[in-house]
Amino acid sequence: MPELWLALIIVGLVAGVAAGMFGIGGGVIIVPALTLLLSFELKKAVGTSLAALLLPVSIFAVVAYYRAGKLKPITAAWIAGGLVFGSFVGARIALGLETSTLQRLYGVFLLAMAWRFMEPVKWLAEWRGEAKPKSGDETTGETTWYILLGVGLGAGVLAGMFGIGGGVVIVPALVTLLRFDQKQAVGTSLAALLLPVSLPAVIEYANSRLLEFPVAACVALGLLAGSFLGARIALGLSSATVKRLYGLFLLFVGLRFIFQL
Repeated sequence: MPELWLALIIVGLVAGVAAGMFGIGGGVIIVPALTLLLSFELKKAVGTSLAALLLPVSIFAVVAYYRAGKLKPITAAWIAGGLVFGSFVGARIALGLETSTLQRLYGVFLLAMAWRFMEPVKWLAEWRGEAKPKSGDETTGETTWYILLGVGLGAGVLAGMFGIGGGVVIVPALVTLLRFDQKQAVGTSLAALLLPVSLPAVIEYANSRLLEFPVAACVALGLLAGSFLGARIALGLSSATVKRLYGLFLLFVGLRFIFQL
């Protein structure tokens, strides 16, 4: 079925562009696409999505952010440490419990983050000429290792439960709590997700036979090219624009989780 494999590569390409622009793993696009295109049961879609994200599909995007000075390797390493354990915990929760209520709660959290990033009141004021947008990037902050480990742990739990990669938690945390510039938060998030941090979760899904490796491989091919394209797009835009686009993206994802589309 060549058409099916081509469709899966396109799904990966679209997810990769979003990953490169917003520092996510791409699972928020892959999971619903698999449930709609292939009628995957949700848990199997989650497991397959995590398997597709095991490979270093964002390597070219990470290199682009690193060359642009928009990546903090030490920060990414601590977050990655939390992701490894968190993804295992999240997978165990997802495989043993009903997740619909948690999905809706997570959707509400994403809507709150979308409001924070989009800043609609400020956006409207700027459009009316009542306020001037800030120029340049935000200042970046430093923090202790255990906070970064905690961010990775929380992101890993949600990644293991929903197959989302964890970037939708990491990027808002870095920007909101640690005052990272948006582009630097995206680059650092992608670097934290570069290693196979979801391997423990993938093993859990594979043992439960809730994973399709051929499907994951096709999606991963699209992710590889798409993430680099997304990084180039993001690096060419202002931080304020990327921040608001990310807010719109979180709005879409939050509504999907709340209404389980």
